[in-house]
Formats: sequence, C-alpha cells, structure tokens
Amino acid sequence: MREAISQAVNDLPPRTLLWQTFLLIALLLTLALVAWSQIFRHFEEPVRARDLAQMATSVVNLTRTALINADVERRTELLIDLAALEGIRIYPAEPSDELLPLPDNRAMHLLTEEIRRQLGAHTRFASRWKTLDGFWISFRLHPEDKEDFWVMLPSERLQQTEAIEWLTWGGGALLVALLGAYLIVSRISVPLRNLARSARVVGSGRTPPHLPETGPQEIAAVAKAFNQMAGDLARTDADRALILAGVSHDLRTPLARLRLGVEMSGAPETEVAAMVADVEEMDRIIGQFLDFGRGEPQEPMEALDLPGLVRDLVEPYRLRGIDIRADLPEKLVLPARSLSLRRAIANLIDNAIRYAGENHPIDIKVNSTEGEATIEVADRGPGIPESEIERMRHPFTRLENARSNTKGAGLGLAIIERIIRSHNGRLDLGRRLGGGLLAVLHLPLEKRRLGTRMRGPEPDDTPA
Repeated sequence: MREAISQAVNDLPPRTLLWQTFLLIALLLTLALVAWSQIFRHFEEPVRARDLAQMATSVVNLTRTALINADVERRTELLIDLAALEGIRIYPAEPSDELLPLPDNRAMHLLTEEIRRQLGAHTRFASRWKTLDGFWISFRLHPEDKEDFWVMLPSERLQQTEAIEWLTWGGGALLVALLGAYLIVSRISVPLRNLARSARVVGSGRTPPHLPETGPQEIAAVAKAFNQMAGDLARTDADRALILAGVSHDLRTPLARLRLGVEMSGAPETEVAAMVADVEEMDRIIGQFLDFGRGEPQEPMEALDLPGLVRDLVEPYRLRGIDIRADLPEKLVLPARSLSLRRAIANLIDNAIRYAGENHPIDIKVNSTEGEATIEVADRGPGIPESEIERMRHPFTRLENARSNTKGAGLGLAIIERIIRSHNGRLDLGRRLGGGLLAVLHLPLEKRRLGTRMRGPEPDDTPA
C-alpha cells in the first residue's frame, strides 16, 4: 500500500523533488489549518451563540419594555426613533406575512435555541420579513398575549468580524509557512540537482567541477563522498591513459624494426606483403589505443570551415584509388576542434573502407539544418543490426557475426563517440537504403555549454 501511494505521488506532475515536496508540505499545512479552524469554530460557536443570544435578548427586552411603558400616542414616534437611531425595526405580525427561514447550520441552531430558551418557546425567527432582509425575532408584549411583533436586528450586529480577522491572520501565517517550506526544500533540491548534473558529467567521461561541501550534514557528506569518488576516478583514468599511451608508444619501435626486417628478408613478395599488412594493422590498432588513451580532446574550439576540412581529408584517399563521392556545400562554418574532428571523420572513412572494401564507393555528405550541421558517411558493407547499435558504441566491442573477416580492437566508434560528445553533438548509426551502414555526425552550429549532451533521435528518426 505504501509503495502504491509513493508511486502515485511520483507519477503526478510536477516531477521535480522541489515542487513535489513543496506541494505535499503545502497540502499538509493547508489541511492542518483547515482542521484547526474547524476545531476552533466547533468550540467557539457555542460561546459566540450565547453572546449573540444575550445581545438579541437584551434588545428584544428593552424594546418590549419601551413599548409597554410608552404612551400609546407616542409609540409610533418611538418606533421611528428606534429605526433611525439604532437600526431596529418593529412591525406587528400578521398571518399573511411572507417569511424566509434562517440558514440551516449549526451556528444558527445554537443561536436560535439560546434565544428561544430566554424569550420563550413561542419565539420565531426569519431572515426576511416581506421584502426586508435582516435577523428577525418575534416577541410578545405579555406572555399571555396572542399578538406577536417582529423586531429586526441589523445584520452587522451578527457578523463574525473576529472570525474574519482570524482567517486573514491565519492565511498570512500559512503564506509565511509556505515560503519557509520552499526555502527549506530548496536547500535539499539544489544540491541534489548539482549532484545529478555532476553525475552526468562523470558518466560522459569528464571530470566534474568540485561540489560545495556545505549545507545540511547529510548533503555535505554526500557531496564530500562524490568529490572523493570523482577525484579517484579522475586519477585512475589519468593513470590508465598514461599506462596505455606508454605501452602503445613503446610497441611502435619494435614494430618499425620488424617491418624493416620483413621488407629486407628476401622472402617472396606475396609473403612480405602479407606480413607488412599484419604489421600495419598492429600499428593501426596501437594508434587507436593512443587516441583512446588521450581521453577528452584538449585543443580549443575555433571557427572551422567544415566542407574545406572534408575536402582536405578525402583527397589522400582518392590518390590511393578509393572511390569517395563527396556532396559538400560551398561553405559551412561552425565551432569545432579541427584535429579531433578530422580524426573522427577519418575513423568513419577507415571503417567504411575496412568493412565494405575498396571496390565499393563511399558517400560523404555535409549538410546543415536548423541549429546543427550533419556529416553523413555511408558504405555498402554488412551494416550493423539495430539491436547491436548501442553496444557498438562501447570501447573494445566488435560485431563478430557481421564483420568476422576484419581485424581491430573495437575502439573506432568509441573514439568517434567521445570526440563528438566533446563537441556537444551526437553520433547516429543506422541502416542504409539498399544495404550498408549510414553513420551521421550531428554538430551544433553554435558553441554550447560543455556538459550538455544533445538528445538522441527518436525511433522514427533513425537513418534508414
């Protein structure tokens, strides 16, 4: 039951902890104020009913005494004075009187019962006599009389001015309490938002800014533990990158000697070519290790002509006889890191050549849409199944079934993903019409705050 209630609360808008907690506290304070006002009203109504009944009884008794003691000739003048000076109207009761009953509530029942107890069981009440609104009470000059009179008390004498003032002060106190509740909850939600933002930065492979270790003891302890964890991860990542780069760099020297020895061995040309290809493949894998070990690109962002970069990049491939068809605009400038972006596009082209072969053309297209530039690299290789696309973004991951005749360390897409993420962009992978893989790099046309990762495409937006 508790889990169901908690889930129901979490599913209700708004979804943030700040507003959910604030609204729950506001609801609790409002219910407490309503309950307290009802309790106060329950015990205050009898006291007020007795006070009002005493006042009404006194008015009726004084009016009766004045009428009894006044001369018959001066009764009309007395009634006029009472109406003008005290707002009290007196009329004789008639069988044809049109009466409107009083409101049917507890406060009015207590008042009428107390008045009837003091004036007699014959006392009647009305909220309107003919066309006049007010608090009407019937009385008799003598208990034995059968003739009744109606006396009207002004409505302002029955208004609960103190209750209205109390409600006003209660509402003000509720607003102050709600403001305090908001400030209290915000002291918890703001550090949690900062913690969540820093956790996303850690998840993207970057080092988050130092969280302030202030506030409540529990929040400060969480921030301190997170800072320590982030520092340990940063040191571990730096050590890993240093070791990886050192080992990869040291391996290249013996590989160079090995290649030189193979070329000078005098072995048949086909065997030399095969061994040289293996040495080049190992050197390429070591290069990927070096790229991956560098971590986040450190070069600054600068204005870059994207079509010019792609033209310069594809020209060496064309000189090698690779069929690359480029569809490029005349000019498209965006903020980027030139060397890193060049490495990402080169990795996509190398992957396309490796998996599709040098006999199939590779299509590259640069385009711009609202707020972003796109770089499409399409090949005619075996492609990647949709169920494996997300897994292939991780380092040291290879799709053995689809590309089992290829070699590699499984770092190419991971390096591209890291580079594009450092540009606050994204990498989309999908099927190409007619077979093959379509890789699309999305880059913002304007510089964005680091740490803001762009949202991935919806299922319907996956490239075909």
